[in-house]
Amino acid sequence: MSKEFRFFVYLLERFAAHRGESAADTFDRLEAAGLLDYAENMYELYHVESIENAFEDLDRRLALAAAPAT
Repeated sequence: MSKEFRFFVYLLERFAAHRGESAADTFDRLEAAGLLDYAENMYELYHVESIENAFEDLDRRLALAAAPAT
């Protein structure tokens, strides 16, 4: 397993805890919003910053994905 994927699993579990939901629900939410690949590919940035910055970024992107189109 690559270090990037191990970090993605860590991020997913911590983000789920941050949101107060299961990792499976968080995975499903990210998948539905089309953000799984995005989150996994953000390793270079996310792993050097505070994990809370990743949470803020993902929360913002989830909100944008859920917003109705105008």
